Amino acid sequence: MNAAPILDPNNPTGANGLIMIDKLGHTIRFFDPTTLKEISSFETTVTPHDVAISPDHKTAYAPIYGDGVYGRNAHPAHEIAVVDLASRKQVATIDVSPYIAPHGIQVDAKGTLYVTCDLSRKLLVIDPQTRKITAAIDNEGTGHWIAVLPDASKAYITNKNDKLFVSVIDLKAKKMIARVPAPNGTQGVVASPDGARVLVMDNAEPVVLVIDTKTDTVVDKVTLEGNTRGGYKPRYSLDGSTIVTMTENPPLVNVIDARNPHGKQKVIPVGKDPMGFAFAPDGKTLLVANHGDGTVSVIDLNAAKVTQTFKAGTGIETLAYY
Repeated sequence: MNAAPILDPNNPTGANGLIMIDKLGHTIRFFDPTTLKEISSFETTVTPHDVAISPDHKTAYAPIYGDGVYGRNAHPAHEIAVVDLASRKQVATIDVSPYIAPHGIQVDAKGTLYVTCDLSRKLLVIDPQTRKITAAIDNEGTGHWIAVLPDASKAYITNKNDKLFVSVIDLKAKKMIARVPAPNGTQGVVASPDGARVLVMDNAEPVVLVIDTKTDTVVDKVTLEGNTRGGYKPRYSLDGSTIVTMTENPPLVNVIDARNPHGKQKVIPVGKDPMGFAFAPDGKTLLVANHGDGTVSVIDLNAAKVTQTFKAGTGIETLAYY
């Protein structure tokens, strides 16, 4: 079966491996991408959160956030783990001091890293070759999640409930250029593969805010069927034809036609507190990390149902094929 085309370096897939960031287990785990059995793992100093895969799929980068969670991180860390995917070992550490609490991470087509440090209220730009910070950009809020446009022209940072707007960063000028109002606060964020839209999860209401990246304004709102409160993360399918969203309570995945976002949605129950998405190379199989019960749900998108649930660590926040 041919793999779907990869349009976004921040939506990786591949048949070589499957990495999982076990936040609650303070561990980075590796699974066989075919059998979905664990192969190896190693512990991190404190809690890892997000992950980015280099465009050549040789390296993974995992922010080491601290021993807390957003809003309650009394002992913030200041590191990013550099993981060699061939050996499945941590080979280096990027120290982002004096900035603290690195969390959301993205990569562009050239391999440049973009990391939010929520307590420092900065977006860091990091050269992966020198492993040095080349810019620290003020985003005003306690930026949590980030979406970098495919052409790396701009970044969109959600501030959850700290600042009631999405921070827009011009990555060429290296400065904040706009604030997109979001009166309820915001959670997850993703850019469309063509860079024309950015989707943001409303923190209180079951809606997806649709931002036009030319005007940096909200041009549409998509209500999530079957949801009663704000969702957590959105993601585009590999070919950009489908949008998937997840909600923690109740734990649901919504499948939306990207060409007709106000059409009928497929709503799929999953495990407790879903937090991470990963698309298999076939483009039709979706993994959902259920952070609250230490499982991963396998979804057949064509059939719109969970076909398998397997145990994976203590609490996986995010995962990726490579």
